Amino acid sequence: MTTPPLVLLDLDGTLTDSAPIIRALARATFADLGLPDPGEAGLRGFVGPGLLEGFTSAGVPADLLTTAIATYRARYVADGIPATRAFDGIADQLRLLRDAGLLLAVATSKPEPLAVQVVRGTGLEPLLDGVFGAPPDGVPSTKADVIAHALTDVGPRVPADGRTLMVGDREHDVRGAAAHGIGCLGVAWGDAAPGELAAAGALTVIPQVGQLAAAVLRELSAARG
Repeated sequence: MTTPPLVLLDLDGTLTDSAPIIRALARATFADLGLPDPGEAGLRGFVGPGLLEGFTSAGVPADLLTTAIATYRARYVADGIPATRAFDGIADQLRLLRDAGLLLAVATSKPEPLAVQVVRGTGLEPLLDGVFGAPPDGVPSTKADVIAHALTDVGPRVPADGRTLMVGDREHDVRGAAAHGIGCLGVAWGDAAPGELAAAGALTVIPQVGQLAAAVLRELSAARG
């Protein structure tokens, strides 16, 4: 029996249409702390990397970072998770990939317990073989760390022949995958700036949700030679 390929999927901006929610909650957190609005460029930094990096890059003083993260997280648990929905058509694409025999797992910079809540709330959990996220807030973690966590768990079930892919909407996904020698397909429906994914080295950028499964299967077939 052929060992199935593994596809690691980012969560925010890739599977879930959460970028507007994340930006709104981040903006509200700045207001709560009496800090100036970070603007659209500053808010983009919250979708993809962890909160520590997001608040730091947006200029929050070091002595307010812990408070900012706690304030945001309280808002996110109360309002963000219940409001989060999967992109239209994503569930159908995951079913196509599962029907093709692939292993599917989420790899997100969101703390893992919250990622599990989101996946359950969106109804995607039955379509996935695992949900892997970052450690608790305040513990430094990169996308490469999260991918390592996923590979430790799911990796033994896949061959070490390049038949593993990452799918994500930000440069952090591409670079985190590259740290493990894994190629990454970018998605155009997320929160990346124009040209961001190509500049980071994405194998390709998938234009629409409805093209996800075909693009993944095509790339895996090419890798198999």
